[in-house]
Amino acid sequence: MSTKAKAFIGLGGYLALAMLMLLIFGSAGKNEAFQPQNEFKLEPWISIHLGGVDLSVNKAVLYLVLASLLTVGTMTWIARRMAQKPNRVQTAVEVAYDLTKNNITGGNLDQATAVRWFPFLGALFFFIWFSNIIGFLPLPVNTEHTVDIFGLELPAFALYAATANLSIPLVLTLVVWVAYHVEGIRAKGLFKYLASWLPPGLEDMNPIAKGFIWAIEAISHFARLISLSVRLFANILAGHLLLLFMGGGLAVLLGIAALGALTFPLAFFFFILEVGLTATLQAFTFSTLTAIYIGGATAASH
Repeated sequence: MSTKAKAFIGLGGYLALAMLMLLIFGSAGKNEAFQPQNEFKLEPWISIHLGGVDLSVNKAVLYLVLASLLTVGTMTWIARRMAQKPNRVQTAVEVAYDLTKNNITGGNLDQATAVRWFPFLGALFFFIWFSNIIGFLPLPVNTEHTVDIFGLELPAFALYAATANLSIPLVLTLVVWVAYHVEGIRAKGLFKYLASWLPPGLEDMNPIAKGFIWAIEAISHFARLISLSVRLFANILAGHLLLLFMGGGLAVLLGIAALGALTFPLAFFFFILEVGLTATLQAFTFSTLTAIYIGGATAASH
């Protein structure tokens, strides 16, 4: 029997066992304990209101501060301790540096533009990567449930990712969106930049048809606000929901405690997948698309 066939048989047996447990033990159909949406609630820790603006400190602010400190601190620490024979940490950072410099920046921008925009693209990649990574590390941020330690009521450990909150990817996208338009206008001038939205080869086309194509291209630029932000947000959110469900939430939801023994291995698999692949891939994708947008805005023909 081939390995592929054995894998399908094993998977089929796993699913059959899960369905059998569901049929035997059933579910009361009520869910009072498992509320996955509570992970993403932002309860104010320090309430700050200026006029009609809510500037309260919450766990999202904590995660943004941590990601910022890790981004700045890691690069500063490595820059001051670069050695001719690098250790494992320096080697890993050098690989990441090469990824941002040559693949993300150098592969999508001309030399002059790449030199100017590499610090921004590098910082963007590392900030999103750190935000994604620390989102999969349990931290004491669950103020809804507390733990008594020597008489102190401390927040329980929980998972949270700032990038799983749509407002964070949207703000990053707005910065990128404004930046590449400003760079395009700086390089070409306002009217030439707007005219460059038309693809080349349409010089002899009817002006009405050209206007229609230009309008479609303009809509596509605004659509990037949605596509770029939602791609990052949805992938990180989906990963956290998978971990919540497979880590025991599904057993609570269905009212079958024994089901946790089957779902926990899946939770471990998804955890490795999210940390090892998704966190890095989403940071890479966001930064690469940013470089592509800047390159397209400054290219001689678009």
